[in-house]
Amino acid sequence: MTVNRPSRPTPRALVLATALAFGGLALTAPAQTMAPMPVASDGTLLSVSASAEARRVPDIATVSAGVVTQAADANSAMRQNAEQMTRVVAAIRAAGIPDRDVQTSGLSLNPQYRYVENQPPVITGYQATNNVNVTVRDIAKLGKILDALVATGANQINGPTFDVDGKDSAYDEARRGALDKARQRADMYAKALGLRVRRIVSIDETGSQVVRPMPMMAMAKMESDQASSPVSPGENVLAANINVVFELGR
Repeated sequence: MTVNRPSRPTPRALVLATALAFGGLALTAPAQTMAPMPVASDGTLLSVSASAEARRVPDIATVSAGVVTQAADANSAMRQNAEQMTRVVAAIRAAGIPDRDVQTSGLSLNPQYRYVENQPPVITGYQATNNVNVTVRDIAKLGKILDALVATGANQINGPTFDVDGKDSAYDEARRGALDKARQRADMYAKALGLRVRRIVSIDETGSQVVRPMPMMAMAKMESDQASSPVSPGENVLAANINVVFELGR
C-alpha cells in the first residue's frame, strides 16, 4: 500500500501564508529612505544660510497687446473688434514673430450701462476686448514692433516684461556663489571656536528667483531715422538661496 505524505511547505509558501493570515501581502517594495549620516561624538553641527546673485541682460520680452471696441449692439462690437484684431495679428506676423510666441490671453464682451439715480441701469452699448501676449526674442526690435501694433489698431498695450532665456547657467553661477559664501562663514565660525570644518552634512536649496530689474541706459531704436518707442531692458538679477549643514571638529 502506498501512503501519500504531505509535502513540506517551502519558505516562500510559509511567508505567503503568514502574510495572508495577518491581513494581506504588500506587492510593492518599500520605498528606500536614506538615513542621515552619523555625526562623530566629538563633532558639532553648524547650519549656515547663504544667498548669491547672478546678473544678466534680458534677451526676451513679453508684451500684452489688444483691441477694445465699442458699439451700440453686441454683434457690431465683436465684428469691429475682430476686423481690427486681424490687422494687429497680421502686423505681429509681419514683424517675424512665430505663432508659438503669440497667445490669446483674454477675449470678452460686456454691456455698458448708464446709471441714473432711482432708476434701473440702462444698457447703452457693448464693449469687446481681445488681448494677446507676444514674446519678442529680439529686444532691439521691440520698440518698432510696439509702434507697428498701435499703427494697425492696437489701443491697449501692457508691459513689457523682460526675462532671460536659458536661466540655468545664471542660477548655477548664483548657486556656486552661495556655496562659497556658506563655506567661508563655516570656516570663520570654526576658526573662532578653535575647530575645523570636517565635511558637509547636507545642502538644501531653499529657493531661486528673479529679483529687481537694474536700470541701464541702453535703448532699442528703429534702424530708420525715425525713432521708435524707447525701450530699456535693464538688467535682471537671479538669486539662489541655500542652507548648508557642516560638521565641525578638531
